[in-house]
Amino acid sequence: MTKVFIDGSAGTTGLRIHERLTERKDIELLTIPDELRKDPSAKKEISLSADVVFLCLPDDAAREAVANIGEGGPVIIDTSTAHRTDPNWTYGMPELKGYRERIAASKRIANPGCHASGFVALVQPLVEAGIISKDELLTCFSITGYSGGGKKMIADYESETRDPLLSAPRQYALTQNHKHLKEMSVISSLNNLPIFSPIVSDFYCGMEVTVPIFAKQIKGSANDIKEIYKSVYNGPIVNYCDDPSENGLMSASKFDHDDGMEISVLGNDDRILLVSRFDNLGKGASGAAIQNMNIVLGCDETTGLSLKG
Repeated sequence: MTKVFIDGSAGTTGLRIHERLTERKDIELLTIPDELRKDPSAKKEISLSADVVFLCLPDDAAREAVANIGEGGPVIIDTSTAHRTDPNWTYGMPELKGYRERIAASKRIANPGCHASGFVALVQPLVEAGIISKDELLTCFSITGYSGGGKKMIADYESETRDPLLSAPRQYALTQNHKHLKEMSVISSLNNLPIFSPIVSDFYCGMEVTVPIFAKQIKGSANDIKEIYKSVYNGPIVNYCDDPSENGLMSASKFDHDDGMEISVLGNDDRILLVSRFDNLGKGASGAAIQNMNIVLGCDETTGLSLKG
């Protein structure tokens, strides 16, 4: 029986991890009394008694938790931004070449960010294959459900007296300083930060990330990109889809409450759209965290995940 402690189980990511793990017979969930949730000594004691610790905390709190646990100890899967580009941590995206083996052998795993998951999945294999240059200037826009904004944003959107402006899509990160930018460039081996325009809209969960490129920006063709994606993304969780449109449209909520990800190449020979669709709380957060834990434990990586297929 694997002992698991979720530090920060009251947040949206922590809650979903907790919900999924309570249904598993191979997991024992360790809990801490509410009055001791911020007690470092109590948290250290329960963390050291666990085999796996999920950190579902703000960045600074996650760093403090890691320092408090110290060297060795349990496997830590951090869902915050704090360690995603730290060379001492393993980036938790097993679909990338060589990463599954690193995750399986690691005790410090940084769970990818939601927007970043979609961008990295699209760009990293193409940079590695030489289709996209490391010096290329890229742009990206991403549509997300409001659950990615946490409890306060969820409450704002679901309030009976909410601001009418919330009924339309809203662009944010207007200063181009989104916290996922460093992760997007470092993990994709890009020398330049992309222009990134995230948009939150009036639906609970789901995400659609698009990287538009001109044919002159790549070494090869759209068909070459498709072949790379087909070879890299063939399941069980991330898959290439040749025709994802729904009567000429694509909904960002197709994968709501699902832990899979769909990768597609659209557009034409001159203007190409690279698109990923998934759930911001699934493959973009809790689903990815559980997948990483499964790999560490040596069990089927889809165990406990929701995959519509």
